[in-house]
Amino acid sequence: MAAAPPLPPTRLWGAERGAVLVSCALSCLGSALLLGSHARWPELRTRPRQLLLHLSLADLLSALSYFYGVLRDFQRTSWDCVLQGALSTFANTSSFFWTMAIALYLYLTIVRGSPAGSGLLWSFHAVSWGVPLAITVAAVALKKIGYDASNVSVGWCWVNLDAEDRLLWMLLTGKVWEILAYVTLPVLYVLIRKHINRAHAALSEYRPILPAAPALRPRSSVADKKLILIPVIFIFLRVWSTVRFVLTLCNSPAVQNPVLVVLHGIGNTFQGGANCIMFVLCTRLVRERLLSLLCCGHCGQLGWPRHGSHSSWQHPQPHKDKDKDKDKDKDKDKDKDKDVPGREQTKPLLSST
Repeated sequence: MAAAPPLPPTRLWGAERGAVLVSCALSCLGSALLLGSHARWPELRTRPRQLLLHLSLADLLSALSYFYGVLRDFQRTSWDCVLQGALSTFANTSSFFWTMAIALYLYLTIVRGSPAGSGLLWSFHAVSWGVPLAITVAAVALKKIGYDASNVSVGWCWVNLDAEDRLLWMLLTGKVWEILAYVTLPVLYVLIRKHINRAHAALSEYRPILPAAPALRPRSSVADKKLILIPVIFIFLRVWSTVRFVLTLCNSPAVQNPVLVVLHGIGNTFQGGANCIMFVLCTRLVRERLLSLLCCGHCGQLGWPRHGSHSSWQHPQPHKDKDKDKDKDKDKDKDKDKDVPGREQTKPLLSST
């Protein structure tokens, strides 16, 4: 039985290209907001957000390279096709590694309680930048990057479909790490959430005497939602490229379905925008500071909490005597808190996400 002829190139319509270009632009804007908030407010530079900074750099480079590829809509292998394919391969693979590095960091610090020193951070740098760079340099040197007929991409260049060992290089330059992330991220975040739930259950009998108990539940619920959303959003965005990858291997004409093409294009390019929504727009502290900055200080009275204080939602007392009584009550509460076991251990659980 004769082998089926190869699929013709996937034709990109104007609306499809426009949707993916808008996704690239929003991802660039989202990554820029993450980088800008990190540079603007030094007090927000926690270790998890330092890791998020490197992820944002990878997502920014990825979105820019994809933008150029979709804009050009390559029809053959050329020097700028190889350059664009190399940049997107490096940035996209690095984004996978940094996403898994953040999950691993949260698991080690929250569940294992291991101190996160500079050695761990340098290990993340070596793996998340070094491995993608080595793979990309090898692919370019062996001439594996080139025109792929948009059957495993959306206008940009990736692994040349004419290469005999294209499957191996498709796996090495992205797909094996993508599939590994599908498995690793949900497992790590489920373990983290289980640990947080056990910590909350252990503290439940002490909540009546904890002065911060009213503010504990909303913060923990927000953290739990983010822990759920991180792997869910990653898989939802990336799964379409995996589907088209499998369809291409099966030589199925469904790979050229316009809806699937658009979902693939948006999913591969919108990671920076999704991270911005979760860690800027859906993080109250950063969101309020951005609003205050945009209003040039005229919005006023936003009152974000500083260093774990819950004073932002408390109304000022009109009399000094009441303030003195409050101070005395706080001192008493602090003495009570010293006898409550394990309370301090919950702070990093809530703040690290």
